[in-house]
Amino acid sequence: MVDCDGQLYTIEGVSAGLIMLLTAYIVLGGTSIYTPGDTHISDMQLEQLGSDALRMMNTPVNGTMTESPLQSMIETNNGAGFTTTFLNYCNNMTGSHAENLQFSASVTYRNINDGQIESYPLAASRNLTGGEHAVKVTEWVIADKKFTGSNVQKNRAALVEVLLWRG
Repeated sequence: MVDCDGQLYTIEGVSAGLIMLLTAYIVLGGTSIYTPGDTHISDMQLEQLGSDALRMMNTPVNGTMTESPLQSMIETNNGAGFTTTFLNYCNNMTGSHAENLQFSASVTYRNINDGQIESYPLAASRNLTGGEHAVKVTEWVIADKKFTGSNVQKNRAALVEVLLWRG
């Protein structure tokens, strides 16, 4: 017959085994690397590059209280200026060659007459064909502009959306 000491050792052994299995499960399950939205590292870098470029374009020159270059481009529909500035900021890197970045930019705003959300294309280096993997970057801009459907020119919020991809 098995006495009380034998039963105690058996219970202790089973408990220790369960604790080791639970610890192994927690350790191995916690070491996986999860990225936001299941995006890859290169996509996150491209998104950060585009976001930085838009933020620099939306910063007034020399810290003055004047409007930013991006505000000016939206107010005047200067797509060529947007293309030049955006690609210069995105391709401003050390090394011997610049990246072959492509983009498509649009401006979205709310029509104050009927409350509908409307948008128009601002600039594009080329059209997105569908085979590329693009990331979207956005920047809010306060523009003094008379948008379509508006009778009044006043400061209004507009969202600049840029699809950015390597091509």
